[in-house]
Amino acid sequence: MHFSKLHSAQINMLKAYIIDIEVDISKNTLNAFSIVGLPDKAIEESKDRVSAAIKNNGFKSPKSKNQKVIVSLAPASIKKEGPNFDLGIAIAYLLASGDIDFNPDKKIFLGELTLDGNLRKIDGTLSLIRKAKELDFEEVYLPIENAKEGALVGGIKIFGVKNIKEIIKHFSNLESEKDFCLKTQIQTKINYNKSLPVIDFSDIKGQELAKRGLEIAASGGHNIAMYGPPGTGKTMLAKAFCYILPPLSFKEILETTSIHSIAGTLKEDLIIQAPFRSPHHTASYVALVGGGASPKPGEITLAHKGVLFLDEFPEFEKRALEALRQPLEDGVINISRSRGSTSFPADFILIATMNPCPCGNYGTKKECICSPIQLTNYQRKISGPIIDRIDMWVEVANIDHHKLSEKDDSLEKTNIIKKRVEEARNIQEKRFKNSKSKFNSNMSAKDIEKMIDLDTKTKDILNQSATQLELSARAYHKIIKLAQTIADLNQSKKILPEHILEALQYRPKKVF
Repeated sequence: MHFSKLHSAQINMLKAYIIDIEVDISKNTLNAFSIVGLPDKAIEESKDRVSAAIKNNGFKSPKSKNQKVIVSLAPASIKKEGPNFDLGIAIAYLLASGDIDFNPDKKIFLGELTLDGNLRKIDGTLSLIRKAKELDFEEVYLPIENAKEGALVGGIKIFGVKNIKEIIKHFSNLESEKDFCLKTQIQTKINYNKSLPVIDFSDIKGQELAKRGLEIAASGGHNIAMYGPPGTGKTMLAKAFCYILPPLSFKEILETTSIHSIAGTLKEDLIIQAPFRSPHHTASYVALVGGGASPKPGEITLAHKGVLFLDEFPEFEKRALEALRQPLEDGVINISRSRGSTSFPADFILIATMNPCPCGNYGTKKECICSPIQLTNYQRKISGPIIDRIDMWVEVANIDHHKLSEKDDSLEKTNIIKKRVEEARNIQEKRFKNSKSKFNSNMSAKDIEKMIDLDTKTKDILNQSATQLELSARAYHKIIKLAQTIADLNQSKKILPEHILEALQYRPKKVF
């Protein structure tokens, strides 16, 4: 046999593609080894890795024979990137040369080879295996470090492999190797053991308004901004926030783990808790939004189904902040580049924190040393459309020093607040059972009209307040969504006037 065909896979802009690897060997000719199908530099170099791995595992190197080897990666129209194809190319060559013999149908081979034939860990495993299952493949062979992640999918056999020799033995017809067989990875079970919060809400003295605001934000998926002088607990509150969020659902675990696996930021086997991303304010536009010559996800996509915490909000690059408009509204970010365009998921809760002025003392007892023009420029860094897209603005003021030194057993712990958040989310789950929305913050104008019925008194208070505050149509609807979340937290079946009034107090003050 001088021809073979098997299957591998790759990631291109968060999407998985099955790639056919075809190998043709022509005997009695000058030695040549070429890879076609738009390979990048990493794939071109796989000729040397594959040849060395084959030679170091008891077979003749493709480069030591008088033969022409052509490796085709199809479809040829897709740019092939990364070392994922090493294992597939090596096995396809051994199959074409007759060194091994098996039926490669319905099998996927993934992995980067070392020169001695060991397999290195790869990125994007979960997405690749989900795609393989979708297309009815039955078996996947991949590095053993990726096996646990891959086995999360279920319904497809996962074989964790240490080196190429194990696969050769697995498919060998030699009598001496008949007893060797790779074992399938047991389907990964999700361990929902609760980790103790690093920062508990009871550790934070005072700031009851901010804590209430964060509870509402977690319950309804609302974006929130906290402003106040330095050292008042804004960052601590933001870090404590992620512990009142419920665990991710199975579907969300697959989705978020896939994204982080592709981006190479997966530190554990699975992401069970909502991601918490906290980029520094010096982060570039591309780092925050995503992109590059070959578009890759940025921080807002890595925060998908979790929290994006932007500390020192006005200090971020103006262009990066303006790019938040689309994801805050639609939950996706569209990126167009010369090599292609794509939509990255970006459904997150934004927590922004900021000082009232560059020196941080404006509006406090301390003297503000900022000039009027500095104040104006600082406030102008955040545009009106961005302010309008943030549901809640909460002041985090200075705390009385006596409160800091006093022991207060009445402060609510994180687990108590988390329970209320989960109850409010359960109410929303029932409400949006037949809708595309998931949280109150996602409601469309049609959802509001269909699902929320305001009585005359409540509607009058809302309309009068909207007129006095000169609210935009977007802000008007945000007040209703926010009031609905407050009603859910209070276990109220309808929005009452006090819910509207509480929602109104979270509108931005004139200083912003």
